[in-house]
Amino acid sequence: MRPKKTRWVKCEPGERCFRPQCKPLNKLKGVTLTIDEFEAVRLADLEGLEQEQVAHKMKVHRSTISRILESARAKVADALVNIKAIRIEGGCCEIIQKRKKNEREK
Repeated sequence: MRPKKTRWVKCEPGERCFRPQCKPLNKLKGVTLTIDEFEAVRLADLEGLEQEQVAHKMKVHRSTISRILESARAKVADALVNIKAIRIEGGCCEIIQKRKKNEREK
């Protein structure tokens, strides 16, 4: 299997876990959304960007974004329909650091 290309993300989710409160913690299952899946959903669904634009921002091919979004949306749907927690972690990503104003002027 070919190694995955690094995906560039701007929004670092930190440690995030979303869980339904209607189910006891000891009976709760979960799904894991990778950071690149989180970023692709954020860019495509929250910011309304086209897949080509998302691919450009994350520095991967558009078909890769299509697969990432398909996987992420299936996980989110599974969590919502089947009352599961969503944890965001992992993936082959690099976080884009915001440059300070004086660094941009150099």
